[in-house]
Amino acid sequence: MTDQVASLEVKPAAGHIGAEVTGVDLAEPLTDEAVGTIRAALLRWKVLFFRGQRLDHASHLAFARRFGTPVRLRSRGGASPGDFPEVETTADRLELGGRYGMDHEEWLRRRRHSLLRGWHCDHGARVDPPAATILRAETVPPYGGDTTWSNLAAAYAGLSAPVRAFADTLRAEHRLGVGYQSRPGEDAYVRHLLDRQIATEHPLVRVHPEPGERILFVNGYYVEQILQVSRPESRALLDLLLEQATRPEYTVRFRWEPGSVAFWDNRATIHLAPSDTAHLDHPRIMHRVMLTGDVPVGVDGEPSTPVTGSEPGRW
Repeated sequence: MTDQVASLEVKPAAGHIGAEVTGVDLAEPLTDEAVGTIRAALLRWKVLFFRGQRLDHASHLAFARRFGTPVRLRSRGGASPGDFPEVETTADRLELGGRYGMDHEEWLRRRRHSLLRGWHCDHGARVDPPAATILRAETVPPYGGDTTWSNLAAAYAGLSAPVRAFADTLRAEHRLGVGYQSRPGEDAYVRHLLDRQIATEHPLVRVHPEPGERILFVNGYYVEQILQVSRPESRALLDLLLEQATRPEYTVRFRWEPGSVAFWDNRATIHLAPSDTAHLDHPRIMHRVMLTGDVPVGVDGEPSTPVTGSEPGRW
């Protein structure tokens, strides 16, 4: 065992999801053994937390490359670093409402008009959502701004056997912008969505490509409807499954500090970004790198199919 692995410790943070990893400096090159230990912990606990790290854009990207191929985004906001196209600065999100004539508070309100609407996996409307996300905190408020994750494998396992069997047979359409409540009259963001539609038919239960777990593949932000049932039936089923997916016992909540890093399996989790900092006069600057993912496959072996706007491997 190398010294790097000997000092590395994984401490579970909640009963079903989340672990804090200590004794490792992510800015230093990792041995293959350390990478294997972190990967195994990620598959087991779904989201890992590292505190007191000193990553910059280059070392953040180098760390990400040990676990996969970083996504190169075609468009980012003005806060993201120009020299690192794989790094997205989440302060860009503050610009989005302004592009379409809204302040940030209205932007959040129109996107999150229900308690479950903000829960999502990253880029879930794509046919190949990212496999993982690595988010680091540069500047955070002294209070507020926590992020919460949910374990979708545990949520699936917690369903009764008849409901699991039924869910195994279903597919759902995931579409960008389905939760947005439009403004009265002309709405520039609705026009943007109509011009740039992204939608995919995903299995309602996907099989994780590594441990083989069954994942309840639902979220509040992208799911349009379950396809084999009527819209009223779909709404009732989605409410049931989303409430299951976000039950407190399947979640973990993380308090950010400068230098904190969260590394999560985007195939097996959904998360809820904070909405309690818009009124605070404190910046919240985070940097994100995502790893390219595969096309989800259902229990029946059938892969997801694109409806519009995405194809595997093309961002």
